[in-house]
Amino acid sequence: METVSTLPADSPSEPLPLNARKPSWLRAKIPGGPVYQETSHIVREHKLHTVCESAQCPNLGECWSRKTATIMILGNICTRSCGFCAVQTGRPTELDRDEPRRVAEAIRLMGLKHAVITSVARDELLDGGAAIWAETIRAVRAENPQTAIEVLIPDFKGRWQDLETVLDAKPDILNHNVETVPRLHKQVRPQAKYERSLEMLRRAKQAGFVTKSGLMLGIGEKENEIAETLRDMAADKLDILTLGQYLRPSAQHLPLHRWVTPEEFAHWKKFSLDLGFRVVESGPLVRSSYHADEQSDALVPGTRMPGIV
Repeated sequence: METVSTLPADSPSEPLPLNARKPSWLRAKIPGGPVYQETSHIVREHKLHTVCESAQCPNLGECWSRKTATIMILGNICTRSCGFCAVQTGRPTELDRDEPRRVAEAIRLMGLKHAVITSVARDELLDGGAAIWAETIRAVRAENPQTAIEVLIPDFKGRWQDLETVLDAKPDILNHNVETVPRLHKQVRPQAKYERSLEMLRRAKQAGFVTKSGLMLGIGEKENEIAETLRDMAADKLDILTLGQYLRPSAQHLPLHRWVTPEEFAHWKKFSLDLGFRVVESGPLVRSSYHADEQSDALVPGTRMPGIV
């Protein structure tokens, strides 16, 4: 398969300045309106964290105005220090045993037919938070039997018994992001491993689950590295792929190397579908949970809840 010539073949582009002006295609919806306010009220009333806020997601206004949010469990302090992520790093101070119940109730009040749940990494816990993960999935299922459940999980440091704990709770989609190409992994995800992430997805697929993962573009990767990483991800029959633009949260985070054009995202979507991915969401504003309900409709059999998502 041919690839577009958007990057030098021998080296990544130079970083852009911190104040580089965003191109027109990265304009996001400004938060506001009655549905947005209702979503915000549900999140606040149930004392929940969302990755929408903690990770500075550009789609917060659009998604909350559709009465949907990606709930982040196990607190909002992460034990890891990924170079791209806006979530606060440190030693977590909470382990909220009532959180699963509140998550389930909030999802019911939002009327979600597809719920996306993620978490910080909790490496200080013996099970990495796997037991809370499983309890949350079961609570959501009991309270919302018609709702498809997608979980975006950490790698549990490669402790496969903790992955089994999550899988035993029977989520509908198992999502774990590879994030970037192998060469950049030590910078982008210093406490993670490229092969470990692929192995996690492989194990979930072998267990019969719908699997999903994603990459950021524009963080310094080369064109041929993108292609090779996509081939690696496709090798184990990954179902759903998301490709989005890296946006630098602050001067303390890894520099942005380039704005990836909509045309290039369209190219990588075709490239990925040709590799065998069943669903590909590829675009400048795409994030892990962007249009996740539509992906679920395409791949997860069963009943669906009418109404707003």
